[in-house]
Amino acid sequence: MTDPRPGLSGLPHVVLDGPATGTPVVLGPSVGTSLAVWEPQLPALARTHRVLRWDLPGHGGSPAGLVPLDGTATVADLAALVLRAADAQGWQSFGYAGISIGGAVGLHLATHFPERITALAAVCSSARFGEPATWSERAALVRAEGTEAMAPSRPGTWFAPAFAATPLGHALIEDLRATDAAGYAACCDALAAYDLRGALPMVTAPTLVVAGRDDPATPPAHAREIADAIPGSTLLEVAGAAHLAGVEKPEPVTAALLAHFAPPPAGTDASRHAAGTRVRRAVLGPAHVDRATGRTTPFTARFQDFVTRYAWGEIWADETLDRRTRSCVTLTALVAQGHEAELALHVRAALTNGLSRQEIGAVLLQAAVYCGMPAGNRAFTVAQDVFDDLDRLDYEEEPAGADGLDALVEPDTLEELAEPDALAAPLDPDALPVDPDDDQDDDQVDD
Repeated sequence: MTDPRPGLSGLPHVVLDGPATGTPVVLGPSVGTSLAVWEPQLPALARTHRVLRWDLPGHGGSPAGLVPLDGTATVADLAALVLRAADAQGWQSFGYAGISIGGAVGLHLATHFPERITALAAVCSSARFGEPATWSERAALVRAEGTEAMAPSRPGTWFAPAFAATPLGHALIEDLRATDAAGYAACCDALAAYDLRGALPMVTAPTLVVAGRDDPATPPAHAREIADAIPGSTLLEVAGAAHLAGVEKPEPVTAALLAHFAPPPAGTDASRHAAGTRVRRAVLGPAHVDRATGRTTPFTARFQDFVTRYAWGEIWADETLDRRTRSCVTLTALVAQGHEAELALHVRAALTNGLSRQEIGAVLLQAAVYCGMPAGNRAFTVAQDVFDDLDRLDYEEEPAGADGLDALVEPDTLEELAEPDALAAPLDPDALPVDPDDDQDDDQVDD
């Protein structure tokens, strides 16, 4: 990932629960709360998922200085923290659920990094949290008087006043009092600058939107706006719940999250996409797939989904042919069609799939007999360039490793809509079979 501001670095405080092999799910909190706000949902989610909860800057265990404290913090800065935390776990993709500003972070991730989000839940959140001036005023108040200034108003906003006397309600109010004023104010700055209404139709991840029917901070109309704009999304309104609906009425929220983040049933597009992602990363290498999906735009998102589901989730995932055989067939087809950029990509994939350099050469010779010597000549040139690059990087002994794949940024017409002649290289007529006659041719104000 690339941080929106290169000067920012550091990881938020996180807590991991659940089996190490569980499907990753990240849970984001609301302003003024710590990761404890997810305790009612944690036991159920952690039975089958690897759950990562994180603290906002200045909240819980996270230092305030993870984001700018000069009034310029953005939701993009907070999203970058989540991606760095996921990267630290080695998670290329994950489910995400967030409350209020945590939901805003999820919406930002789903619109700007769609390849990272497998499923999204926005709980008591919004695409715009009221007028910027209101948040700027709150930031100034907290900077001047501390978060204690916000404590009296939270019961009645977060949950019914009587709930504040419960152990969890009391703990949440104490978390607010303990929150660093600068970190809280920075989150207010981020909300002041946040407006994602126009980008909502770009969300492609399966989306659940949850509203508290008695929420004075983000009323149900905010949730409906999100749900109406995101294709195929699901809306749940929780009766008798205010802004922290998952705390006040945990049962319906927990049930909805469990159903939403459950693995897709076999035989569906979602299951084919998941299978295709695994095979694609195994054959082409994580670095290439990350580059290809990292350049996904609203225009190319459907194509990327098609490639993953069909080419990788159905054809390459079919066990009728082993991957060595599929590599042989693919190399031959690419030689025949003259797709040199894809040929380079699949020479490396063939190494990953267990073919030796000698076996790749034999496949190219066979292709030359039936596709023509000019095609064979170009194929050997492309393959030699791949081998030379691997040798220069000292990966000759382990050419199929992820690091070796990462070192070479190659276009792939099928995968990345790139032009195929980026790999064209000068010929070596002394080393390769040559035909001498060939011519080389992107309200409410509370929280």
